[in-house]
Amino acid sequence: MNTRMTAVKGAPTTSSLAFKPFADIEKLIAHLRPFTETVTINKGDVVHYYEGEIRQCWLLLSGSVALHRRGDGVVLNSESGPFIIGVSSQLCSEHLYARALEDVEVAPMPLALFNQIVANEGLWEPFSRLLIYTVSRIYEHCSQISQMSAYDIIRLQLVELLQEPDSVRLNTTAAAYIKSRTYLSRSGIMRILSELRTGGYIAMQRGVLIDIHHLPLKY
Repeated sequence: MNTRMTAVKGAPTTSSLAFKPFADIEKLIAHLRPFTETVTINKGDVVHYYEGEIRQCWLLLSGSVALHRRGDGVVLNSESGPFIIGVSSQLCSEHLYARALEDVEVAPMPLALFNQIVANEGLWEPFSRLLIYTVSRIYEHCSQISQMSAYDIIRLQLVELLQEPDSVRLNTTAAAYIKSRTYLSRSGIMRILSELRTGGYIAMQRGVLIDIHHLPLKY
């Protein structure tokens, strides 16, 4: 289990990731599990939103996935279980796809059935909290990369990376993680990471982020 959800000196501490509504997500999953079967999706495989013509959602029970935008493949968000994929993008799923960052356990179910169970069981409150969290995560990411300097973007992405499960963080280079989520050039990312490492601000091994010692507000 990842135990790195701690404040990083010199870094923002109000990321929406810290407010993930675990209890609400687990309550939803508890009501939905009797109608699903668990399957395993291998690392790198795409989680499909459709089975034939039937729109699906997915209970993410364990492991991590990344939400990509079609066309350029930019990562808009990444999530670890427990989570529910595909219920906050019911009207725009053709623009998005999810890919497993590691082997994951999921339980697919028709989206129409999900909506019916939420209505029948009066689960609107936990569902609304899940939606608020999901939208906040994507909005936070998009606003960050569109308004900040290259260093500010990298600084925030490093904090996000440190908070990822160890199974993801230790198998992903910092440069690849940041590149997949931003429009920054790889050379620019590598330059700033090298300077941060040389200055003793971060610890990395073979490109993998090990720890953050201190990230200055300006660099």
